[in-house]
Amino acid sequence: MPGITLTISGKADQALTNRLAREIIDLTSRVLKKPHDRTWVIVRFEPGENWFIDGRSLVEHGKNAFRLWVTITDETNSKVEKAEYQKAAFELLSDLIGNVHPISNVYVIDARATAYSYGGVTQEYNFHHAAA
Repeated sequence: MPGITLTISGKADQALTNRLAREIIDLTSRVLKKPHDRTWVIVRFEPGENWFIDGRSLVEHGKNAFRLWVTITDETNSKVEKAEYQKAAFELLSDLIGNVHPISNVYVIDARATAYSYGGVTQEYNFHHAAA
C-alpha cells in the first residue's frame, strides 16, 4: 500500500493536481508493481516564495520544485526498481511541472511491515495471512 505525498511549488491547479495524481499512481503501479486500489496520493501546493534552496526562494531562483515522498513496505522492491522509479518520477514531474530546480527530489521510504498498516492491520499480518 503506497502512501504518496507530492508537494509542488506554485498556486493550486485542480487540472494539474488530477493529472499528477493519475500519473504518479500509474507510474507506481507500473514500476513498483503496487496495486491501484491500495495507492493513495495527496497533492499539495506551496508558494514559491515560501520554498527556499540555499537561502533563496524559488521565486528568486526563477524555478519550480517538487518533493515526492512514497512510502512502501520494506523488502517489497529491489534497489534497481526503486532507482528506476526515482529516475522515472523525477523525469515525469519535471516534464509536467517544468523549469524545476535540480534539488527537487524523490524519496522512497521503506517502512517496516510491522510498523505500516491500512485498515488497522499491519502489512506483516497481511503477508502471513494472505494465503489463508
